[in-house]
Amino acid sequence: MAGPARPSGLRAALQGLTTRGRSFLAAGLTAALCAYLFGQSSLVQVGVLLAVLPLASALLLVRTRYRVASGRRLSPQRAAAGQEARVHLRLDNVSRVPTGLLLLEDKVPYVLGPRPRFVLDRVEPRGFREVSYRVRSDLRGRYPLGPLQLRLSDPFGMCELTRSFSAADVLTVVPQVQSLPPVRLPGESAGQGESNAHALALAGDDDVIPREYRHGDDLRRVHWKSTARYGELMVRREEQPLRARATVLLDTRETAHRGSGPASSFEWAVSAAASISVDLVQRGYQTRLLTDTGRAHPQHGSTNTTNAETVGVLLDALAVVEHSDGGGLARAEEVLRLGGEGLLVAIVGDLDDEQLERLTRLRRRTGGAVALLLDTGTWAGLRHLFPDAADDQADSAVGRLREAGWTVLPVRAGDSLPALWRAADRTQNSVPYRDEVGA
Repeated sequence: MAGPARPSGLRAALQGLTTRGRSFLAAGLTAALCAYLFGQSSLVQVGVLLAVLPLASALLLVRTRYRVASGRRLSPQRAAAGQEARVHLRLDNVSRVPTGLLLLEDKVPYVLGPRPRFVLDRVEPRGFREVSYRVRSDLRGRYPLGPLQLRLSDPFGMCELTRSFSAADVLTVVPQVQSLPPVRLPGESAGQGESNAHALALAGDDDVIPREYRHGDDLRRVHWKSTARYGELMVRREEQPLRARATVLLDTRETAHRGSGPASSFEWAVSAAASISVDLVQRGYQTRLLTDTGRAHPQHGSTNTTNAETVGVLLDALAVVEHSDGGGLARAEEVLRLGGEGLLVAIVGDLDDEQLERLTRLRRRTGGAVALLLDTGTWAGLRHLFPDAADDQADSAVGRLREAGWTVLPVRAGDSLPALWRAADRTQNSVPYRDEVGA
């Protein structure tokens, strides 16, 4: 970002007098008044000197002509919750005169830490200074950084003016992403996941879609008709992989979760959705995030994005996801009805009979389904009050989902997501869940 830093207006300069400058001015005027009342001519000289010094400093600050430009760089652009990020600031003096004393102050939200301040004594013409500071947040979200404020001061500290740049940046704090073990998921077969199927681009020789020759291409793939037509070496496009699809369904209903802050069941679910989504993208799935509100990120039509871009879109969406109004899973069911083929991973909280029935129906529209069923009572300490009733309700929900074809992973507060994910391996479905987690 760039902007002018030239003070303007004597009135603004007088308003910028520091405590020292105001004290000098008041002392000078008092001395001049006393000299007039008592007829002390020598005291007039002292009073004039004391009063003129802050006024001259303010005038000098106003008359000084220089321009500065600033820039900000974030490292990294996306930081995980609890991870530190560094903000690099650069100030360039693009004028032909050196600057005076400068005080830099960057605006940051309170949740990221104290407001950083830096003092630069002098920047030579065409010179620059670089400073940096660290920010950290345990809460995901998007936090504005800036604009940068620049305080200009005279050498005597009599006057101080504040100028603000207009540009600002945004630091995205995303949920924590855990590395998950490689497992074979339910419904994974040829054409899905790592064992992708392939299909020819087009059938006939006349319908071949060629591309330009790249170093290392087999010369037997050269398409001579296209080479003659375009005047450069062209090769045939051969088999194209068919990417499997996966949907991560996140239950954001406020009534479905317990606890508060980073230790709540909702934040655990958001972090789990981030970890599973990233893992599926890295395994070759065309992955989208779907919430109970029916909003998807990204759409299945976004087929030209790279894995890194898809991961960025998913993490950005999860960084700002909030509780929904608790309308149920009807809107998510409608989205999956229109295009819900592939693997479905659902991360859900408390379910009543109606929402449980909707979830069982979703299994019929997908090739494979894994449900992480959060026992939210363990996040709020409610299980200690009614342990038997809570166990019966949880077992009933798990049983109904498994009868519908879901691979169900019950989740309690403190459970490890990698251990839970290992239990989703379709080759280990016969192993009891608690034995698997404890292994």
